[in-house]
Amino acid sequence: MTKRILDACCGSRMFWFDKTNEDALFMDRRNFTEKLSDGRTLEVRPDIVGDFRDMPFDDESFYLVVFDPPHLVSAGDNSWLAKKYGKLDESWPTDISQGFQECMRVLKTNGTLIFKWNEDQVPLRDVLKAIGQKPLFGNRRSKTHWLVFIK
Repeated sequence: MTKRILDACCGSRMFWFDKTNEDALFMDRRNFTEKLSDGRTLEVRPDIVGDFRDMPFDDESFYLVVFDPPHLVSAGDNSWLAKKYGKLDESWPTDISQGFQECMRVLKTNGTLIFKWNEDQVPLRDVLKAIGQKPLFGNRRSKTHWLVFIK
C-alpha cells in the first residue's frame, strides 16, 4: 500500500493520536530508544531513517506532509530536550529552508503541508523569512504555531 502522508521529522510521534497510522510514513534521521532521567522511555523509531533536507522520495509522492523540525539551537547535545525534540545548529536558516523545499517537492500538486514550530528559541518571523513562504492560515498555542501551506 502506498502511504498518503509523510511525517518528515517524526521524532517520538508525540502529537499523533494514532502513532501507527497506516496512511502515514514516519521519517527521522534518528533511531533510538533511551530511558530518560524521570524514568520514562523515549523511543524514536521511524519507518525510514532519512534527512529532511534530502528526502529519498520521488517528486509529488504525498498528499499531506507534516514538517515538525527541531526548534532548539541552544540545548546540550545529551540533554533530554535535545533527545526528545532534536537540535539545530547555527546553519538552521539554511537547513529549515532546504527542509521546507524538500517537503514541497515531495508534496503532490494541491497537497497540504502542515508546519509546526515552537518559538522558544527562534521566533516564527525568522523562520518564515528563512523559508520565504507565507502560510494560508495557522494557530498558536502558547509558543507553538501550527501553519498550513498548499502546493
